[in-house]
Amino acid sequence: MTQLALYACDPEHTRGRMHPEERPVNRSQFQRDRDRIIHCNAFRLLEYKTQVFVNHEGDLFRTRLTHSIEVAQIARTLARNLGLHEDLTEAISLAHDLGHTPFGHAGQEELNACLHEFAPDAGGFEHNLQSLRVVDELEERYAAFNGLNLCFETREGILKHCSLSHARRLGEVGKRFLEGTQPSLEAQIANLADEIAYNNHDVDDGLRSGLITVGQLQMLEIFSTHYSRVMGQYPNLDRRRAISETIRGMINTLVVDLTTTTLANIERRGPDSVDAVRSGKPLAAFSPSMRAQADALKSFLLANLYRHHRVMRMTTKARRIVRGLFEAFLDEPRLLQDEYRREGDVAQARAIADYIAGMTDRYAIREYRELFEM
Repeated sequence: MTQLALYACDPEHTRGRMHPEERPVNRSQFQRDRDRIIHCNAFRLLEYKTQVFVNHEGDLFRTRLTHSIEVAQIARTLARNLGLHEDLTEAISLAHDLGHTPFGHAGQEELNACLHEFAPDAGGFEHNLQSLRVVDELEERYAAFNGLNLCFETREGILKHCSLSHARRLGEVGKRFLEGTQPSLEAQIANLADEIAYNNHDVDDGLRSGLITVGQLQMLEIFSTHYSRVMGQYPNLDRRRAISETIRGMINTLVVDLTTTTLANIERRGPDSVDAVRSGKPLAAFSPSMRAQADALKSFLLANLYRHHRVMRMTTKARRIVRGLFEAFLDEPRLLQDEYRREGDVAQARAIADYIAGMTDRYAIREYRELFEM
């Protein structure tokens, strides 16, 4: 690892863990966090949770696991270029989707709707909060505590978004949402690496599926610039390789722009500590022109891929499965395993949400069939 910048998080000066532990041997505190995330149950289950396409629709489409690995690769490159702590950045990247439901955002939205409808005091469902809940409470691997007992710096990076009502109940890790401060630069970088990964790789999966076309994408500056360059240099290149080269160029352009702009922001403001990073405006950013191109790509994907009729049909089925499971378990908790039964309506609804959120796509489909099909 390169020498840490003054504004980087230092594992020797972490703000600590919820439960005190002896210092790790032969690895840093942030390495320990990264390792715990990779070995936890929730991380393995990401292999069978959807990104855009349901897991069984094709072997080459991305899952939450492959997406998380791709985010970690991009984020680690950025961290190295900026003198940040690479292991911390990687840990945040690998853990950011641990709380995601089956069926992607459709599953999350329906689970949130169910909680608001049937248990309004439960506080709804948000996958960032659920990811933190996974690492703080739900993982059961260690004798001395529930969860993974991660460092504060990793936990603050996982919690990208949070309502004020939830923040008030989260203690130190929720304070920045109440005070209007920022997370570490490692966390900021991981968040933007997530955006780079899912936008560009959804382009790849969308083209592979045939739901969007090269012709449509050529209306976007960020795609047309790189596609024209590839075809100009390799006019006889087959379609699959041309798309791969184009997306590779798009990702590289975004990473270089993010690095350059962030370094300029750092030089202008001159933070000399992590606290200085936290006290000001976000430092990690794209240039205005690149931000506009990235936003145009995001808007295109929303209109043409995520709202494509084939994806919407899958979304409708996913919502029906999540709602059917939630209502069945809430109506008759004896359908649940003992570990998910609770006293009190709010506690029971939250336990059901934990159970459904932890399901893979195929497990949720199987549970639904067992409950509703003869």
